[in-house]
Amino acid sequence: MSLVLGIDGGGTHTRASIVDGDKVLGYGQSGSIKRLRVGAEAAEANLRAVLKEVYAQAGIKGVRAACCGVASATMPGITEWITAVFNDFGVERSEIVGDEVIALDAAFKGGPGILQIAGTGSNTIGRAPDGQRESAGGWSSHLGDEGSGYWIGLHSVRRALHAYDAEQPNRILEKVGEAWGTPDLEDLVNVGDGTPGPDFAALAPVIDALAEAGDPVALDVLRQASKDLVEFVLLVREKLRRKHKIEGEVPVAWTGSVIEKTRLVREPFFAGLRAAAPAMPIGEKAVVSLDGAVWRAKRLAESAG
Repeated sequence: MSLVLGIDGGGTHTRASIVDGDKVLGYGQSGSIKRLRVGAEAAEANLRAVLKEVYAQAGIKGVRAACCGVASATMPGITEWITAVFNDFGVERSEIVGDEVIALDAAFKGGPGILQIAGTGSNTIGRAPDGQRESAGGWSSHLGDEGSGYWIGLHSVRRALHAYDAEQPNRILEKVGEAWGTPDLEDLVNVGDGTPGPDFAALAPVIDALAEAGDPVALDVLRQASKDLVEFVLLVREKLRRKHKIEGEVPVAWTGSVIEKTRLVREPFFAGLRAAAPAMPIGEKAVVSLDGAVWRAKRLAESAG
């Protein structure tokens, strides 16, 4: 058998799969392994938990190769600690790459294309036929990540506070207060401005429900989110065509809960791309990033001979 392991270390959940050829032997899920989000101790505990689960399901003690995609892959020490954990689980060969890399490979299997990621965070990555990449956005939750779940939550609270000052009606502060357990506005502000801060991304479903019910502030936030995501794709498209001499259209794929689950972002996102580039191929279904990690792990195993 040529067993391989793929891991998708997202901002909220970590998913893992062990496969033998085309047969899935085990699947596991745990909390985030992104250290910046949950801390080093929790990240390692979550990684070990998901590995124990998926190994138990598969009934194995090791794999030939593994690939882990995680947002913080380039940070000092990340590759080393994940590799050390892999060694404890009998992984013969491994690689740790950015979550955008496994998502790109899930969509395009090493080929050219543009991927829009919009989940807890956001990022837009394009890959040219020669493998070179261009990007837009993705500058962290504090400095960018427009159109992400975190951005939607944070900017909804900000705009709701402006609306409160202007005596414009909306229900965002009421619903955020319920989610945070804050009985009055002063408490809400203290929680929102606290260190560590609240999980703004967890507010995205609340904002979505309010927008669907017609809340004007929530609607404006989701409109801006979809507009930003469209603009990022078009920017990366322009870079690929100008800098890498790509002729014709570049296919677009997407992944992340914001586009997948938020109709008022998804539909304007598709409509905006089609209006700007009618011939651009756009994927109908969300990319499953874990598939890209498994694909890369298979390649790693094959390269070992």
